Amino acid sequence: MDFMTRILGGVLDYIFAIFAFATCGGYSGITKIKVFCPKDENLTAEAAFGYPFRLNKALLSLPEKKDCNGTWTQPQFLVGDFSSSAQFFVTFAVFVFLYCIAALVVYLCFLHLYRGAGKLPMIDFIVTVVVSFLWLISTSAWAKGLTDIKTSTGPSLLVGLQPCKTAKCVFDEVSSMGSLNVSVVVGFLNLILWAGNAWFVYKETHLHNPPAAEPPNPGSPPIPTGM
Repeated sequence: MDFMTRILGGVLDYIFAIFAFATCGGYSGITKIKVFCPKDENLTAEAAFGYPFRLNKALLSLPEKKDCNGTWTQPQFLVGDFSSSAQFFVTFAVFVFLYCIAALVVYLCFLHLYRGAGKLPMIDFIVTVVVSFLWLISTSAWAKGLTDIKTSTGPSLLVGLQPCKTAKCVFDEVSSMGSLNVSVVVGFLNLILWAGNAWFVYKETHLHNPPAAEPPNPGSPPIPTGM
């Protein structure tokens, strides 16, 4: 394989893995609604949420000691638990990050072992193909989870709120999810990078370069053939 191309690919894999788990795992936001209380002042209820996006544990609360004239007496929570897709995406990105470090050490310090070992390139190829596939699975799952998070923290959250059946509620705002959108884009970029890397690694395996057949021993007499 082209040594510098593989090193560059490993560095890009390393950087994009960091972007993947940082943009998703470091997110926190707030969603707000306005509550028009009967015979009382208008209030703003808000809920803070973030990674790992267990929204069913995010409390939607009014300002302290306010109950909207008795209509908001029970704790209200957002709807949905999207931790599985988010944690799968972030955890996988962290493992890829660690694998990239190990791979770069091999390429930079032990390249002679890599080129001299028949099994090591094949193992690298199999791992690269598996990682490419898991980027597809994890990013697709996270993209679907992000769509549901946007729904649960947007205007649709008013539908399931019991106090809003008595008081008038209007959706106010939700924090920007730009970094989460970036995490999905980076996830699919990682898929493209690893799929490209698979080709370069494949060219180092015996599947692409089968071992040459041993030449016949010149000292052996030819085997006679029958008529």
